[in-house]
Amino acid sequence: MRLDRLALSGFRNYDRQDVAFQDGVNILIGENAQGKTNILEAIFLLTGSRSWRAARRSELIRIGSENARIEAEIFSRERPFEINMALPPAGRGVTTVNGVRIKKQNQLSDVLRCVLFAPEDLSLLRDGAAARRRFLDTALCQLRPRYAELLSEYQRLIEHKTRLLRDEEKRESMLAVLPDFNERIAVIGSAVIGYRARFTDLLVPVCQSVYKDISGGREQLSMRYSTLSTIEDPTAPQEKLITSFFQHLDSHYEAELRLGQCLSGPHKDDLILEIDGKPCRSFASQGQTRSAALAMKFAERELFFRDSGEYPVLLLDDVLSELDVRRQSYVVEHTPGGQAIITCCEDTGRFQSGHRLFVENGKVW
Repeated sequence: MRLDRLALSGFRNYDRQDVAFQDGVNILIGENAQGKTNILEAIFLLTGSRSWRAARRSELIRIGSENARIEAEIFSRERPFEINMALPPAGRGVTTVNGVRIKKQNQLSDVLRCVLFAPEDLSLLRDGAAARRRFLDTALCQLRPRYAELLSEYQRLIEHKTRLLRDEEKRESMLAVLPDFNERIAVIGSAVIGYRARFTDLLVPVCQSVYKDISGGREQLSMRYSTLSTIEDPTAPQEKLITSFFQHLDSHYEAELRLGQCLSGPHKDDLILEIDGKPCRSFASQGQTRSAALAMKFAERELFFRDSGEYPVLLLDDVLSELDVRRQSYVVEHTPGGQAIITCCEDTGRFQSGHRLFVENGKVW
């Protein structure tokens, strides 16, 4: 899987820019706030994923431009693809693959997959559960387009149910439709749980192996998926998950009415990580936290490769400057095997054979 060309128009601080990438390591070099991360953001959008930086699409559009456009030439599954993405400030955008308009953005993951590692990911273990759910969801949305549809529907159901729970004036009518909402939430939510649990089971041994390499075998990392207390085995058949889901909904029925919140569902789940039996979030040192975050990202990359036989494009957003020499060395040694696009403020020479591009004020050369 390889990104050969990227063209930006009206995107972030880019008026018009065409960038050619090579197979292997590509290094974007420039000072802060020049547009390096904007390039990675545009590439990440081509996977069908949402921006990890922008809350609104209008933030992606250059001031003075009516819309933004991203074009790309990609070699994937042994054939070339062209993606053309138009991003208006509001409403539905238009995306075509080889000239054919796609109906859903998650279809793009069949063409391009990326693993993104940004500085904020280094605190993945220290942050709240939402950050670790986002890690799972971002990977699964690319691996399984069906999961992206389930997750989107689940989020809409939870938002609608929350509005019903908080609408005191319509409480009686709400109680009449609540069982229907709970039934659909249990069906869709249990499917989300199943996907996450199975992905975690695949991730664990790979992540443990990577962490062992980074730590020199001195420590052991463990990981488990934590979901509803009524679900003993989140990888069980969906029918069993649905039954356990309903049990949790029933036990929290009065509390949900009282608090006006949805208390049951995968929107509360977490990924629990421990080092030598101690919770990472509470006891891990900064070095251990960063080693575990590295392990999670490189394990994700390996699972992508096992799924398709192609390495995803690895996007490293100025993470080398945040790592010590030993962890930098791990990244350098394990990046080969696929294409990587890396941003940094200065050329440290760590990647001796990388293709170097310089970025300044929305220009790349």
